[in-house]
Amino acid sequence: MATFTEMGLSAPVEKALEMMGFESATDIQSQAIPVALSGQDVIGQAQTGTGKTVAFSIPVVEKIDVQSGALQAVILTPTRELCIQVAEEITKVGGVKGVRVLAVYGGQDINRQIRGLRNRPHVVVATPGRLMDHMNRGTLSLQNIVIAVLDEADEMLDMGFVEDIETILGACPQDRQTLLFSATMKRGVVQLARKFMRDFVTVTVKASEVTVPTIEQEYYEVPEMQKLDVLTRLLDIHNPELAIVFGRTKRRVDELTNALQMRGYDADGLHGDLSQKQRDMVMNKFREGKLEVLVATDVAARGLDVSGVTHVYNFDIPQDIDSYVHRIGRTGRAGKSGIASTFVTPREVDHLHQIERITRHKIRRRPLPTFSEAKESKQRLAMEELLKASQAADLSSYRGFAEELLSQQDSMALVAGALKLLTKTRKEIPIRLTAEQPIRIRKPHGGRDRKGHGDHYRRPRQGYVRSDGRR
Repeated sequence: MATFTEMGLSAPVEKALEMMGFESATDIQSQAIPVALSGQDVIGQAQTGTGKTVAFSIPVVEKIDVQSGALQAVILTPTRELCIQVAEEITKVGGVKGVRVLAVYGGQDINRQIRGLRNRPHVVVATPGRLMDHMNRGTLSLQNIVIAVLDEADEMLDMGFVEDIETILGACPQDRQTLLFSATMKRGVVQLARKFMRDFVTVTVKASEVTVPTIEQEYYEVPEMQKLDVLTRLLDIHNPELAIVFGRTKRRVDELTNALQMRGYDADGLHGDLSQKQRDMVMNKFREGKLEVLVATDVAARGLDVSGVTHVYNFDIPQDIDSYVHRIGRTGRAGKSGIASTFVTPREVDHLHQIERITRHKIRRRPLPTFSEAKESKQRLAMEELLKASQAADLSSYRGFAEELLSQQDSMALVAGALKLLTKTRKEIPIRLTAEQPIRIRKPHGGRDRKGHGDHYRRPRQGYVRSDGRR
């Protein structure tokens, strides 16, 4: 694995990376950075969590002339959350050099952003819609751009930003350098690259690594009506630090969030109907560890970048292979391990095997967890908490009470009672979720099935659902 010192970086960038604690480069960094530093356009196929942000942050910072007050780099991201995170990362990489960075996104007061633009940032990280707004207002000019970056390009195309992206790139100088990063290489991404990039070099993880090797992938074959019981038992057995549960529709997310709350879990939902304020509140609670479980739709989780997610649960099998890759990529980040569990009904097992074939990764089948296993796991967790508490530095103020209790009761009974108090009691309250029909997995890139049909509609028990999961 290459080190950053071998890449011929400038002293300020090397110092910044040292301050950030970086030593060796990830695969995508070691492949993309040297090519980008040479001035060539680059397409990097890498999902979130593989270090791609640093892979384009370093070339961007190296390109900047800090003596100039002109805007020299623009980076497009699909969501507000990712926009903020990328801006923070570039600020760290360019901090020693003195690079000024501004995040521009929807949901924030535009006058505040206009004031920020007057401070003459060198780099603007933006969502396409808000950047277009500033261009139309004349508060931002792209005439001096020397490098443009498209981050999560496939996600931006899925969200309908293709025309905005084309307008933005068309407003940049033709001799600029362009870097494009995408987890999947859909047809639209390739078409965009051919239209706006020159003699680009493609760097990619191997096909066998499209899903991160640090993620343990497993599945449970479970009837629709038993999914909730299986999920809550797994949550008790796994005891995740942070978990994301994916549902297929907004209605599904709402129902599942309410069901988990009724069973005593600290859960909240995230979907497209939430206002930006509500979304921020939910994400802040999740990042701060005040939520055990975040329940989300694919659309709501696009660009979601939260460190420390240990488990992902696909309550409903995703619509397509690309969605599967993006979902499980929320865990197993930056070399850390993670677990991705997928629930499939008997009729959906073939679709799961299709995911295995395309990702070239075996997904291990697991037996359904039992109520007894979940109960034992909670008791074992209580025992660990009790042992940890017994090893605290100062217990002197409790010893008197301990001696008094021991004089009145058997020590075994006292420990058992303490374990009972510490064990979380959750009841498997019978809750009926709206059943959803098993779905057929669409082939990547909008491919057609053997009968010649393309993207399709399916009809569940209540109402029509489009193939993108929206009602």
